[in-house]
Amino acid sequence: MLFRRIAIAPLGLLLLPLLFSSGEAPGQQAPKAARVVPDSAEQMRLSFAPVVKRTVPAVVNINAAKVVNNRSPFMDDPFFRRFFGPQFGMPREQLSRSLGSGVIVDASGLVVTNNHVIDGASEIKVSLADRREFDADVILKDPRTDLAVLRLKADKEQFPVIEFADSDDLQVGDLVLAIGNPFGVGQTVTQGIVSAVARTQVGISDYQFFVQTDAAINPGNSGGPLVTLDGRVAGINTAIFSRSGGSQGIGFAIPSNMVSLVVASARSGGKAVRRPWLGAKLQTITPDIAESLGVARPAGAVVTDVRKEGPAGRAGLRVGDVIVAVDGQAIDDANAFSYRFTTRELGGKAPLSVLRNGKRMDLSVALETAPDRPREEIEIRTRSPFMGLTISNLSPALADELRVDTEAEGIIVTDISEGSVAQNVGFQRGDIIVTVNGRKLARTRDFEDVVRKGSRAWQVTIVRNGQAISARFPG
Repeated sequence: MLFRRIAIAPLGLLLLPLLFSSGEAPGQQAPKAARVVPDSAEQMRLSFAPVVKRTVPAVVNINAAKVVNNRSPFMDDPFFRRFFGPQFGMPREQLSRSLGSGVIVDASGLVVTNNHVIDGASEIKVSLADRREFDADVILKDPRTDLAVLRLKADKEQFPVIEFADSDDLQVGDLVLAIGNPFGVGQTVTQGIVSAVARTQVGISDYQFFVQTDAAINPGNSGGPLVTLDGRVAGINTAIFSRSGGSQGIGFAIPSNMVSLVVASARSGGKAVRRPWLGAKLQTITPDIAESLGVARPAGAVVTDVRKEGPAGRAGLRVGDVIVAVDGQAIDDANAFSYRFTTRELGGKAPLSVLRNGKRMDLSVALETAPDRPREEIEIRTRSPFMGLTISNLSPALADELRVDTEAEGIIVTDISEGSVAQNVGFQRGDIIVTVNGRKLARTRDFEDVVRKGSRAWQVTIVRNGQAISARFPG
């Protein structure tokens, strides 16, 4: 691997030609910028230091500890258990630690970071720039955006904060700073530009709409802020593209408009993020689809299914419609629509621009949450392959929360006890249990009734990641 040093001109040298340039007539070639030596101490002192000084106190280091069970691969081998006894290979608990970054967004001690930084942690400690350390509780986790909100345990403390910028104001080429704790070396500031503002084919989280930057971001920067030169949070650094594990100048940040939505839900005391629900399925327009629909270019999102009683159905959206803009903002694909739609405030309406049979038309969709119903959550304790499952009635709201098909029917696994029978036979959180021994399940009480009666064998049909799976277990 080759490493190249790249010299960057001081900011003062870049600004001076702009200060003394004059307007050019249309079509006239601009004169070459003159190389100018700084002629004052003030010009030589141009620096990002004032922005850093103002923002660094609100950037924190996060140390998350979790207990993991190391299980021997020989644990189930009868040969080894015969000679070494029944305790051979039993899982051993080990403390694992992960390091990340975060930013204080409320003076009372609300900290936003990445969900993957604190996921599964049993203990979280947050260190401030002034070296004070506080314990923290997780008050909201949103795996769909890979964001989490913590609250510092400190009575009557007023913490420094950074305000959010409007991420829609970002433009490619804007200067930005990334602040965090890369590789655990301590708080570090790097500088770069906005490389792109709407990356949607990244595959990091459910909401594919990222700010791309070439500011150096490395492991440990996760959860730290991407800061504008007026000292506001433009995004939360969350991932890098790298073949080596280190920065290669391609980093991705969750836009601040999405982050502020999650923080607002945490401030209101919610345990889950409340976001608008369309009630329709969309697909990105490909060149082939564009040709079949008679669309001029492959941009937008085509409607493939509409729930009649949902917001889209009531607004008049139809299968085959192509959504090309949300409130005047053009969208290139289904991921861009999802971001634009879900970051709008609940309670109002979202104007959509739609192509139908080649003609442009405008629709207005109500911004409301997905409908819920009594979840009737039950933990299965009866001796069976399902022992250790926690199940709930499926609804569009819960399906959206657990990232499964909102049109699916049945009951859903919301939790699995660690080391339980259900975990050992392969059940996963988010599995939709459709039938057991031929009986179709509509509510959790149906499942509980079937399990309580017992059986010599269990024939189960589940849906996982959109695929139907049949399994058979002994009684």
